[in-house]
Amino acid sequence: MLNFEFVSPTRFIFGRDAEKALVDQAKTLGTKILLHYGGGSIKKSGLYDRVKTSLKEAGVDFTELGGVKPNPALSTVREGIELCRAEGVTGILAVGGGSVIDSGKGIAVGVPYEGDVWDFYTRKAVIEQALPIGVILTLPAAGSEGSDGSVVTDMDTQSKFDCGSDLIRPKFALLNPELSYTLPPYQTAVGAVDMISHVMERYFTNTEAVDVTDRLCESVIRSVIKAAPKALADPEDYEARAAIMWAGTIAHNNILGVGREHDWASHNIEHELSAQYDVAHGAGLAVVFPAWMTYVHETNIQRFVQFAVRVWDVDYTAGEEKAAALEAILRHKEFYRSLGMPTSLKELGITDDRYDIMAEKATRNGSLGGFRKLDKNDVIAIYKLAAKG
Repeated sequence: MLNFEFVSPTRFIFGRDAEKALVDQAKTLGTKILLHYGGGSIKKSGLYDRVKTSLKEAGVDFTELGGVKPNPALSTVREGIELCRAEGVTGILAVGGGSVIDSGKGIAVGVPYEGDVWDFYTRKAVIEQALPIGVILTLPAAGSEGSDGSVVTDMDTQSKFDCGSDLIRPKFALLNPELSYTLPPYQTAVGAVDMISHVMERYFTNTEAVDVTDRLCESVIRSVIKAAPKALADPEDYEARAAIMWAGTIAHNNILGVGREHDWASHNIEHELSAQYDVAHGAGLAVVFPAWMTYVHETNIQRFVQFAVRVWDVDYTAGEEKAAALEAILRHKEFYRSLGMPTSLKELGITDDRYDIMAEKATRNGSLGGFRKLDKNDVIAIYKLAAKG
């Protein structure tokens, strides 16, 4: 196990009616809040009105900016920064899923910064200040409610980049599984894939003596595998929704990743699909991750055998390591297919004419991954595997 430092300052308030705690928590964001949200779903559900009532009850003034779309746009972040400066906003309240939260985090770091917020995402600047952020989660998936990261897309250049700092971990996250009852099945499924992928980016490591976090990773993956079909079959299955919501949070606040080297190649490879084709991140990961697994499994075959046995209950006989690894990859892919997820680039409408430019962008800062280092040619090879499904 490697040395590590773990920071998790977020206050998580979980369960039915958790959003009512906003009355007490709102003041941690200061005296003037930006209410940030996506489309019309929070208005249709009545959550929007309940949030406004709670803010008024808390005695906190607010302005608002809606319209955040999946794969949140840099243009929206810049609009939010200008609005916050004009209105004297002291904190951000993001109501929605990962896209809204990531957009809110971008606004939070951009307001006190004199340059362009994109500097943080292109590694031209380091985050030194940020407005405080609070979250009411409606779409479990990205884990941004507890993470130190933000991902946004510059639509003009079709570039999807990330930035990170403990300064953008939310002050509080209000997690009511009932708020996810109305999610379309597709959104439930892509969320399950996203959180499983967050765990696997940490799980596939060459770091030794990490059995504690190995077991935690395996349990979270198995829990999502069990709960996701139940939530799809019965959208108001509270226990299934609760399992998914909490799994998504701990999948990405890094409690599962301490003391071990991570990979993150699959996420970087998929970001190019989202940037170029605007596909849902989880849908892209459902295609990319199995292709990555197929490409790299011989790098550390025992790690894949462990994954096969502990996660997918593959019967393993000594000397049949490769067969066990490939069976696990097949079962993993079949699970995604059972959720209605795509398993090939063809299903996403992606052709080979952009493989080169996507691979070039993915490796713009050098090789990808910790489990196995990947260069541009490796990334192109993985896209080709992903095309076959």
